[in-house]
Amino acid sequence: MTIGIGLLGLGTVGAGVAEILTSPGGRHPLVAELELRRIAVRDPNRPRPVALPPELLSTDPEEVVNDPSVEIVVEVMGGLEPARSLILAAIAAGKSVVTANKAVIARHGEEIADAAARQGVYVLIEAAVGGGIPIIEPLKQSLGGNRIQRVSGIINGTTNYILSRMTDEGAAYTEVLAEAQKLGYAEADPAADVGGHDAADKIAILAGLAYGGSVERSLIPTVGISDLQARDVSYASQLGYRVKLLAVAQHLGTAADGSECLDVRVHPTLVPSDHPLAVVNGVNNAILVEGDPVGRVMFYGPGAGAGPTASAVVADILNIAGIRQMGGTGGGLDPLLAASRWRRCSLVETSRTSHRNYVRLQTSDQAGVIGRIGSCFGHEDVSIQSIVQLEASGGQAEIVVITHEVEEARFQAALAAIQALSGVQSVAACLRTL
Repeated sequence: MTIGIGLLGLGTVGAGVAEILTSPGGRHPLVAELELRRIAVRDPNRPRPVALPPELLSTDPEEVVNDPSVEIVVEVMGGLEPARSLILAAIAAGKSVVTANKAVIARHGEEIADAAARQGVYVLIEAAVGGGIPIIEPLKQSLGGNRIQRVSGIINGTTNYILSRMTDEGAAYTEVLAEAQKLGYAEADPAADVGGHDAADKIAILAGLAYGGSVERSLIPTVGISDLQARDVSYASQLGYRVKLLAVAQHLGTAADGSECLDVRVHPTLVPSDHPLAVVNGVNNAILVEGDPVGRVMFYGPGAGAGPTASAVVADILNIAGIRQMGGTGGGLDPLLAASRWRRCSLVETSRTSHRNYVRLQTSDQAGVIGRIGSCFGHEDVSIQSIVQLEASGGQAEIVVITHEVEEARFQAALAAIQALSGVQSVAACLRTL
C-alpha cells in the first residue's frame, strides 16, 4: 500500500529526504512504498541536486498540507513561522507529521503534542536533535526503564568545529568562524550556533524526554562561544582540559511544590582530556546519558548535514508507515512531550546550582596577590583545586584558578571580593569545568 508524502521545504535536508525516497533500491523495502505527492518550495525554477517532476512543486505550503493524497507531512523548512502553523494545520487535517525543527518543538512542543493527542496522529522528531544520531527514540523507549540522572553533550557541530580548531591550532575565534562559513559549517548569520541558542533548543527537548515534563525554553541559562578567547583555550590545554560547548540537563530531586527540579544550561566548559566528550571533535556531536541502572551510555556521530538529518527524517517516516501497514490508526501519541503527561518539571535558580569553575584573573605582578585571592575564596568556603600564575610581564600577571564544586552563590560572592582587591585588575574569564 503506497503512502503519500508531502514535503515542506526542499533545502539541504529536504533534498536529502527526496533523494532517499526517489531511490529506494538497496534500502528497507518499505521505502519503496513511500511516494512524494507534493513539495513546497520557494523557487520552483531553482537548480536542485535531485531531479523531480515539476508538477510536484508548489510555492504554496498550504497546498501540501491540504492535498488529500498526502498522508504524512514532513516539515523541514525551519524557522518558527509558518512552520508551527503548518504543523498544527496538518495535525488538524488528521495527518501525522515528521519534523526536524528544533526551534518549533522547543518552544511549542506541548501545544503540538496536545493537538496530536486530540487528533490521534503521530508527530515524530528524531531529526530535531543530533542529526543522524538516534537519541530521541532511545530516550523514549530503550532507556525508558531508567531513572535518568544527567544528559549532557556536544549538540552543535558548528561550535564544536570552531573549538576543535582553536584547541588544535591555537587559532583565534574570528579566524576559525570565517573559515567555517566558507566551508559551509557555519551560517552567514551564525548567531544561533555561536550564541548557544541552537544547543539550548535541543537540550530543552532532551530534558523534556528524559525527565517527563516540558522545560520552559526561555528560562534556560545560555552562554555561547563568541566571547571565548584563544588564551583560555590554550590555558585549558596546558592544564589537561579541552573546551567544549556543553548542553546539560541534570536531575536535582523533587522540589517543595512536587515538581522535578532540574538544572538545564548551555555554556563553554573545560572537559578533562580523559573524559569521553573531550575526544569528540570537528562537526561531530555526542550525547552522554547517565541513568540507573544502565550507567553511562554515549551516542556519537554526525550531528548535522543533508545525509545524517535526512536519514533521521526518513527513519521517522518509516516508523509511521510501519504502524499504518500493521493496521495502526494513530492515537499513540509519540512526540517529544508524551512524557509531559506524567511529570511536572521546574528549573532551579542559577544561584543554587553547584559547579566546578575556571577563572582567569589579570593582576599586578606583586608578592601576596595569590594569597589574598586564596583568602577570598576561603572566606566563602570555595575549595581550590589549583591556582597558578601562567604569565607575567611588564608588572602584569595572569592567574588561573580552578575550583572544586561549589554553590554558584558562594562562588560569585568570592569573585566580588576578589574584584575589590587592590592588586586585581579584572576577572578576564570565567568558565565552568567538569
